Amino acid sequence: MSKFIVAGIIQIETIVKVGSIPIEFSPVTSVPDTIFTSAGGDAFNESLALRWLGDKVDLLSVVGRNQDMSILNPLDREITLNTDYILPIIKSTPTQVVLYDRNRKEQIFEDIKDLRDAEYRMAMVPPMVAASDMVVLSNANFCRPFIETAKQFERKIAVNIHTYLEEKEVYNKDFLENASILYFSDDTIKTDPFDFVKGIADRYGTDIIILGQGAKGLILYDRRRGINVHYDTVRTNEVVNTTGAGNAMFACFLHYYQETGDSVLSIKNAMLFASYKIGYMGTSNGFMTVEQLEQWRSLIWGDNAKNS
Repeated sequence: MSKFIVAGIIQIETIVKVGSIPIEFSPVTSVPDTIFTSAGGDAFNESLALRWLGDKVDLLSVVGRNQDMSILNPLDREITLNTDYILPIIKSTPTQVVLYDRNRKEQIFEDIKDLRDAEYRMAMVPPMVAASDMVVLSNANFCRPFIETAKQFERKIAVNIHTYLEEKEVYNKDFLENASILYFSDDTIKTDPFDFVKGIADRYGTDIIILGQGAKGLILYDRRRGINVHYDTVRTNEVVNTTGAGNAMFACFLHYYQETGDSVLSIKNAMLFASYKIGYMGTSNGFMTVEQLEQWRSLIWGDNAKNS
C-alpha cells in the first residue's frame, strides 16, 4: 500500500452516447440509457482508481462555492473519497460534456468556469506531502505550487498533461521539467509518436513517459531500461464507453510502479485495468480488482509477465 497526494481537476461530467460523430441534426433524440451524469475529472478519477487498488489517497482540489459534495461519493459506490481537502472556493465547478459513438470517437465540450483563477491554500500541504510516497498532478494553474513542495521533500512527481499542444508547451514547462513520470494522449500529436516521446524525454530528462493511443494501444518510454516501445490494446470487456480510461490506466500504472519499480509489469497491469474499465458507463465505474488483474495478466502474457 502506498500513499499518494493527488492534486487536480474535479468536474461534473455528462456523457452522451450518439449514433456517430459528427452527429446529424435532429430537434429531439430520445434513446434510453444513453445519458449519464456524475463527478469526474483527472484528479477525481485517478484518486478513485488508486483507492480501489488499496492505496491511501489525499485528494486536493477546488470546486464551486455551492457544490453539493454528495455527488463525489454516491451511495452505491463501494469506496469513499475523503472530501476534506476539496475546497469550495471558485464560482462554479467545471463541467464537461462528452459525446461518444460506437467507433470510440469522442467529441468533448468543456467549461472550466473560473478554475484558472483558483489558488489552493497551501499551508496544509507540506506535512501531507512529507507523509506521501508520490505527488500526482494535473497541469492546472492551482497545481503549480505543489511542484516546489514535492521537490522540497524529494517526492516523485507524476503529471497528467493529457492534451499536448506545441504552442502551450511553455505553459506546461514547469510541469514537464519537474515530473519523473508523464502521461499524454496522442489526440493532438501531429509528429511520429516515437519521435514525440523521445523529444520530450530528451528535452526534459523525464524518466517515464506514457503516450496513450486510444484503440491502437500506447507507447511506454523508460529511460532507465532504455525502452521506447508500443503495446497493442488488450481486450477484457466489450467497449461501452472509453471516457476516463486514460486516467484509470495512469493511476494503475502509478500504483504498480510505486510498488515494484517495474515499468513493464506496471504498464501491462494498467492496460488490463483500462480495458476492463471501458466496459462500463461513467468515469468512476468498472475497476478491476487486484486478483482479477493477476488472473488476466497470467492469461494474456503468461507467468513471465513480471519480467518482460
